[in-house]
Amino acid sequence: MPKERDGGHAKKPRLSKDDWTAAALSALGRGGIAAVAVEPLAARLGATKGSAYWHFPNREALLRATLERWEQEHTEAVITAVEAESDPERRLRALFHAVLSHVRRDAVELALLSSADDPLVGPVLERVTERRMSYLAKMFADLGFSRAEARRRASIAYTTYLGHTYLALTSPQRLPKSRAAMDSYIDNLAVILTTSTTSSTT
Repeated sequence: MPKERDGGHAKKPRLSKDDWTAAALSALGRGGIAAVAVEPLAARLGATKGSAYWHFPNREALLRATLERWEQEHTEAVITAVEAESDPERRLRALFHAVLSHVRRDAVELALLSSADDPLVGPVLERVTERRMSYLAKMFADLGFSRAEARRRASIAYTTYLGHTYLALTSPQRLPKSRAAMDSYIDNLAVILTTSTTSSTT
């Protein structure tokens, strides 16, 4: 986008709402929700605080929009992409690949979990967790497990994901390093979670 000029001086393009929430999401991953503050974000973006207040009436509105963006990009968009697979088992493996292969790049999940008692964060985490758990349970039900067993396996799968996320951000050396090793790791996980047992059929 060409820069506007005013009296011979170049003007920076006006920042959009998406620009601000992207910067806020990045800051959240680095420093938790306390890092989602207008003044330091403006400094990082090379903008004025007025640019933020053009889109958001206050810091709370910016945080709400940032959380909504995280929910959309890290849950709804992932589910939409995975749903392109018609086979239930391939769909489950696609989900594991989507959320486990790239977790090292994203510290937002743990930053939000550490702020679960925040009145803005808590309800979003609860909604996202229920959405993810329900989707996982549906996937296992599509594979032929009973409703109760599907829910149980969804719980195991989700706690595995959270544990993987924690290790990826605190002890990445404990996880597979190469793409081939990660693929094998995810394949093994899928086998473990989809293998029928006596308890799952009763």
